[in-house]
Amino acid sequence: MYSGPVAAHAYKFLDKYSKPESVIIFGPNHYGIGTIVSIYPSGYWTTPLGDAEIDAKLAEEIAQTREIFFLDEKSHSREHSIEVQIPFLQYLYGEFKLVPICINDQSLETCVEIGEAVAEVVNKRNILMIASTDFTHYEPHETVLKKDRYALETIERFDVMGLYRVLEKHNITMCGYGAVAALLSAVKKLEASKATVLKQSTSGETSGDYDSVVGYASCVIGLD
Repeated sequence: MYSGPVAAHAYKFLDKYSKPESVIIFGPNHYGIGTIVSIYPSGYWTTPLGDAEIDAKLAEEIAQTREIFFLDEKSHSREHSIEVQIPFLQYLYGEFKLVPICINDQSLETCVEIGEAVAEVVNKRNILMIASTDFTHYEPHETVLKKDRYALETIERFDVMGLYRVLEKHNITMCGYGAVAALLSAVKKLEASKATVLKQSTSGETSGDYDSVVGYASCVIGLD
């Protein structure tokens, strides 16, 4: 209920583009369960809107590119960052295929490697890539907006290393920074030309409590 109104801006933007061959979703591993980087191997993810099929072939292609990847279900067992995106995609596309990538090691080195590996596989294919994250947690509304803007500016510049620097400098408690870094690394390798922030807000807009909020933003990367 808090992040949804912000995320919806990106999905509305995608409505004018063709349905992708598959969707890759990068998300953090909040609970530290399982492997370094886990790709869900096969099967279906089920929501109240129906089943979303795992693209087992694409998952295998990506997993074979680097030793950091593991085809593993356990890492996803308690993680929510990827699954919250699925209903939006089901509403937009109906049936679609996806590859969930859950990142336990969010270090700069690992996430750059993830992104570059994925870029090698998806190059010149109609693949949608999504990074799922919140931004600053549990600070006043105006403080969160200001701090998160520093991170968003690095995203607009495709500056992966800069993202890590501003997170540390401004104590930005962004849970899925590695997911964003992986996506940025992928689109840089694919020579993306544009990054646009469509919406920035906080949970205060929904809850009415502006004293302790979580920050959100919706961005579109690599599309003209």
